[in-house]
Amino acid sequence: MPPVAAIDRALRPLSLLALLLLWQLAASAAPAATLPPPLAVGARLWVYTASGELPYHLGVTLARVAASFALALTLGTALGIALGAWPRLDRCCDAWLVVGLNIPALVTVILCYLWFGLNDVAAVLAVALNKIPTVVVTVREGARAADRALLDMARAFRLPRLRTFARVYLPQLYPYVFAAARGGLALIWKIVLVVELLGRSSGVGYQLSLLFQLFDIAGILAYTLAFAGVVLVVEGALLRPLERRLLGWRR
Repeated sequence: MPPVAAIDRALRPLSLLALLLLWQLAASAAPAATLPPPLAVGARLWVYTASGELPYHLGVTLARVAASFALALTLGTALGIALGAWPRLDRCCDAWLVVGLNIPALVTVILCYLWFGLNDVAAVLAVALNKIPTVVVTVREGARAADRALLDMARAFRLPRLRTFARVYLPQLYPYVFAAARGGLALIWKIVLVVELLGRSSGVGYQLSLLFQLFDIAGILAYTLAFAGVVLVVEGALLRPLERRLLGWRR
């Protein structure tokens, strides 16, 4: 019987294979124009990749995603820590957060394009503004839940403030930051596609709008699979190892 670790490692690829099998079964029962089979989509993906079209547009979108993600996570984490540490500031800004959480992403995108023009600065800013409130709320809850006894002990041992923040306080926020990062990555790339569809002439969202006009479902699925593959690689190669490293103290 294989060890538990080997079984755990096999679960993810097996689940992806099961998804492909379900896709193939559904495609067999549906018209090819409505739901192309995996092999047809894979062939289209290869053609787009070989021509250089997909790598270019995917790279443009990933650059916008990375910039928006970094801006939203940095500002959102800083604001969340501040609101969790100072209750009066939290009460003052709570209404702002409620408004920010409930403004539709489409409204923010349109306003940023009208204010700053149809450029990448407006696109990145619109996406970041949509994500910052959710990061703030998540990190704020972590700051509120921080173990004050550990902070008191650090003060009793007269640890420097910077060392206390980095070694005692911040590690308690890591689970909340990673939760915000995962949710943010899933949300940001979806908003980036909307931003590109509305006002950019490059990127995956722009390509999807062209393919939609042609009713090219195979092309739409090819771009979707490419981006989903990148997200899986980022999750497995970056987020999971970083999470194990930073949260190893909890085991």
